[in-house]
Amino acid sequence: MAQTETAHATNFFLDGNFAPVSDERDAQDMPVLGEIPKDLVGHFLRIGPNPAHIFNEAAYHTFDGDGMIHAMTFNEGSAHYRNRFVQTEGFQLEQAHGGWLYKGMNSMMDPTPSELPTGAPKNKNLANTAFAYHNKTLYALHEPSQPTVIDLPELTTQGATNFDGKLKHPFTAHPKVDHLSGEMMTFGYAFQAPFVTYSVISASGELMHSTPITISKPVFMHDFAVTEKYSLFLDFPITLDIERAIAGGPALGFEPEHGSRIGVMPRFGSDQDVRWFDVATGSVVHTANAWDDGDNVVLQASRSKTSDIAGAGLNAENLEETQGQLYEWRINLTTGVVTERTLSTVYCDFTRVNDLHACHPTRYVYAAAFNPQRPFSFDGVMKFDNETQATTTFQYGANRFGGEAVFAPRVGATTEDDGYLVCFVQDEAAQQSECLILDAQDLAAGPVATIMVPHRVPYGFHATWVGDL
Repeated sequence: MAQTETAHATNFFLDGNFAPVSDERDAQDMPVLGEIPKDLVGHFLRIGPNPAHIFNEAAYHTFDGDGMIHAMTFNEGSAHYRNRFVQTEGFQLEQAHGGWLYKGMNSMMDPTPSELPTGAPKNKNLANTAFAYHNKTLYALHEPSQPTVIDLPELTTQGATNFDGKLKHPFTAHPKVDHLSGEMMTFGYAFQAPFVTYSVISASGELMHSTPITISKPVFMHDFAVTEKYSLFLDFPITLDIERAIAGGPALGFEPEHGSRIGVMPRFGSDQDVRWFDVATGSVVHTANAWDDGDNVVLQASRSKTSDIAGAGLNAENLEETQGQLYEWRINLTTGVVTERTLSTVYCDFTRVNDLHACHPTRYVYAAAFNPQRPFSFDGVMKFDNETQATTTFQYGANRFGGEAVFAPRVGATTEDDGYLVCFVQDEAAQQSECLILDAQDLAAGPVATIMVPHRVPYGFHATWVGDL
């Protein structure tokens, strides 16, 4: 079914399939090419920015949009689609006001007064970036903010949580859940010291350990990594600078002179336990996984040579510099030697593994493959095999773009890659949104099922799979 789109030619992130949708919808009995596997049971969830009210369209940054969840619930060969706004306090205030109250990242210095009501939060919890599922609780995440609890399958918003008052810092969009211990590791970064604070949440959902992490200046530490024994912090040169923003520059900027280093700390360690290891200067936004290997700690991530994060990667002239490739660091904790290498030539990001194996050795990494000409666009999916060093890809086809593909274990799965990759794809020529299901063991064969979604699904940020409730 073709869908109409609203164009906002003034801003890349408000145009075409980046444009927001206003309606919350449900759909069942959708047209399917192929057959939805009966052993795919659970919830595929994708979140992203979907602004309801915009202060300045020309200055709008994709980080600014209100969170909207698009979900597919699978059961016995059927699929149910629904999309819902995350009903944060800021979103509800703007809805009641009938217009903008919060200006957005690129308009922080604009002197236009806001009509924020008395007692309203100064900053908006957008809950638009990623998910965590822990202790049978689904969290929508926005890294300057507290996690927002979402109920499945209806996607109703319960509200923000501070873990019984124990959460004293912002909460990363990328916490790590160790399914063997049941613990969730998290951190937050800030413009003021301590620039990084780390916490561990028990299997039962109690925040049980926190410690500051000392770095020399604030950086955009969007992600980190965790092994069975250690937590790894990335002090890389995407810096945060309010004075730079006041002077008319970007709040986020790439400063190669800052260098790059990885901090390694025992899971329940403190600031003085962190060991820092200098590595080649580059940029990492998303990690894939990390694990212990004898005296070594192994970290895999998407790494680029530089970054255009301030423009959200919109400079098409230097995509080979700003688009990442799968990369590995092996840190020998005995000798202090760090060995680095590029694992795959495919330009990629949104690196993922089978979440049940996170924090432990994984053979496979999945990632969204960048389009080499169009910024901020993914036109395929890839799988890297750590045992054979082989990369397998599937391209969506001409004028077809997607986002993060997540691994969904097959019911009764017996091996790490026994399952499916699920993602949303937009056919821009046909103006048709689709949900693709690919066999993770035969990626190159293409989708085993393509579900035609009767409502437009805009491009978004991160996705997750929840198979147990």
